[in-house]
Amino acid sequence: MKYKRILVLFMVFILAVSLIGCGIDKQLDNIKGKQDKNDSSNQKKVYEPAFGGEIVVPISYIKTFNPLLSKDKSLYYFNKLIYESLFDFDEDLNLKKILVEDYKISQDGQTIYIKLKDNVKWHDGHKFTASDVKFTIDVIKYGANDVSYKDMLDTAFKAAKPTDIQHILNVKVVDDLNLQIHFDRSYSNALESLTFPIIPKHQFVEDGAKMSKKTYLKVLSKDIIPIGTGPYKFSKYDKLKKIELVRNDDWHLGKPYISKVIGKILSDNGLAVVSFKTGQLDLTRAEGVDWEKYAHNNKVSIYEYVTQKYEFLGFNFKNKLISGEKGLALRKAIAFGINRDNIINKVYLGHATKVDVPIHPNSWLLSQKNVYDYNVNKAKEILNEAGWKDTDNDGILEDEKGNKLKIRLLTNSYNPLRLKTANMIIEDLKTIGIEVIPQYDTRIDDFNAQTAEKQWNNMIGKIRKGDFDLVLLGWELSLLPDLSFAFHSTQIDDGSNFINYKNENMDQLLVRAFRATTRAEKKNIYGEIQKLIVEDLPYVSLFFRNNAILIDDKIKGEIKPIYSNIYNNIDKWFIPKELQEENKKVD
Repeated sequence: MKYKRILVLFMVFILAVSLIGCGIDKQLDNIKGKQDKNDSSNQKKVYEPAFGGEIVVPISYIKTFNPLLSKDKSLYYFNKLIYESLFDFDEDLNLKKILVEDYKISQDGQTIYIKLKDNVKWHDGHKFTASDVKFTIDVIKYGANDVSYKDMLDTAFKAAKPTDIQHILNVKVVDDLNLQIHFDRSYSNALESLTFPIIPKHQFVEDGAKMSKKTYLKVLSKDIIPIGTGPYKFSKYDKLKKIELVRNDDWHLGKPYISKVIGKILSDNGLAVVSFKTGQLDLTRAEGVDWEKYAHNNKVSIYEYVTQKYEFLGFNFKNKLISGEKGLALRKAIAFGINRDNIINKVYLGHATKVDVPIHPNSWLLSQKNVYDYNVNKAKEILNEAGWKDTDNDGILEDEKGNKLKIRLLTNSYNPLRLKTANMIIEDLKTIGIEVIPQYDTRIDDFNAQTAEKQWNNMIGKIRKGDFDLVLLGWELSLLPDLSFAFHSTQIDDGSNFINYKNENMDQLLVRAFRATTRAEKKNIYGEIQKLIVEDLPYVSLFFRNNAILIDDKIKGEIKPIYSNIYNNIDKWFIPKELQEENKKVD
């Protein structure tokens, strides 16, 4: 009896502790309803796809409905529900046909022959034709050459920029379904440059109207009611509050399951996360790196994806220590001496993907496996073979003349993730005998927008003057692959090759990659580029940052967000009948 009494008291104690722990995230629990996912009785129920229901997603303030001018990422994603492009990116960052039935690239790589799908209609019932494609391209080309609209098009958030489309010489419409797009040179990103949204010519120009530069520019100045060819069509707009889309039952790829998508207008993504917590949204992009706190909530599903945000350590090749006889050995030792897995786990909470090259980890172009895994012994061996020894046993290596192996590290430390990463790199390199001197403010207690801007400008000034040895930074890489901006010697004066890297073989490979006439040739050349990056190490690649979307668990289906489209496969999403909320309100 005594044993049973002790056992009962122990179980009561455990239950009490559990209840206290459950109160930590009380607000979220009350709204979303937390359950123990490890409970064997809480198996995921399998639901049958059903038509109906609505979802509420966040969008920013709408300055224009023109998809060619949208600057905000949330609107870029939202517009993909309304508008479509000739091609778009798949999970491997390769291209998939959207409005295209078939295509062929000429042998010289300068012409693309395109046959359009025959079953595509605009949301107002008009037939989609080749004239719409030519019209859209001409609008972008004329706008990019006009002072008033050039900056607007340049800053719009989209994969293809006006500079990419400027390689198009002309578009010849053969008939309603066939067209030829002629480029000024063989251009390996020709298909990628055709990922912009197509707009309907008939919305702006009457049949038979004479076309002029003024006609095209008027498209960019005119506010419009969105008319696209996508899975959802515009229904109504409540200014500063919401935009409502309804299912396009005549969509050429089949009827989507979800009936309505409501875009709730919010000032930023931080507010969107708060709105998701309070049940006002069904979906949002995660904020920061600690989204695992939602994992224990049974009413929230997390879908992680790799972004284009690439973090790296760049070398200053003006410094003889970096570029001289021993420079390559030093760069390789640094690559082996940094514990990237530790940084990913401790700083980014596991939400980053390690790479050795600035190619997206899921890209069809990636061929290089990671070779610079953390290896202290290997790093020390490389340094010793290059002539650096710890002659005075103080832990820091010296060269033959007794000079200490010291290098400076520059970064923007107002970014707390970069600050923590930089500090860990300093400790890692100290382990292999390199003293790293921080060229940044090691405290972030009193940082605000003003001090952050001041620090950023100071850092840029040092980079331009070459006043650094190592720099920890990141690029948000374009979806159109081209590493010329970072590694081609012609970009040193332009500033994007700020590490002053010069390698004749790299220059030649980058030009060949740009002018490749086939996809297979492009892939092969990118394989050579990756090998050279690993061998010569202009950068020590760290990782690509991951992000995630948080989704109300009532939404089921093939949910596969990717950086280019978080609503990827939305036509295959559904809300089971018993979970549909037909009368959900948005304030």
